[in-house]
Amino acid sequence: WYPWQVTVLGLGPVWQSDNESAKADAAAALDAGAVAAFGLSEKEHGADIYSTDMVLRPDGNGGYLATGSKYYIGNGNCAEIVSVFGRIEGVDGADGYVFFRADANHPNYRVVKNIVPSQMYVAEFALEDYPVEDEDILHRGAAAFSAALNTVNIGKFNLCFGGVGLATHTLYESITHTH
Repeated sequence: WYPWQVTVLGLGPVWQSDNESAKADAAAALDAGAVAAFGLSEKEHGADIYSTDMVLRPDGNGGYLATGSKYYIGNGNCAEIVSVFGRIEGVDGADGYVFFRADANHPNYRVVKNIVPSQMYVAEFALEDYPVEDEDILHRGAAAFSAALNTVNIGKFNLCFGGVGLATHTLYESITHTH
């Protein structure tokens, strides 16, 4: 259940974007059995969208190099679809926000550790000079900020139904056990 729920979050910025290539790649990855991750939270800021330390700096060739870390990221150790929230260096205010896709198999994507003592893997991951090309950008500016909020709203809405389903199943199990 947990990998599915986190996959819903990781797909949010992809499906909301106009990036058809990212959508096609995500669909193919899902068809192949992949999961997704939602790189929003940070150790120092939590899910504070206004304060992100994931910074993309221009690489001089029309792309960017992303550096920073994300914390408490489900599926962050194995997701083929990783939606990452950050900001572009030197761009102030909402115009600087960006959502981009990252590849957990890239050598500049490093899984730091599992931060929870349980069977699910909730990662801290770091990007160090991770190359981000134009085709990796999902959202820019206010649209990136909105994608973060909309994704959380979608994910939490689905989470509620998951909780109702678990509670209903528990009721049925207790009736069966009592019988």
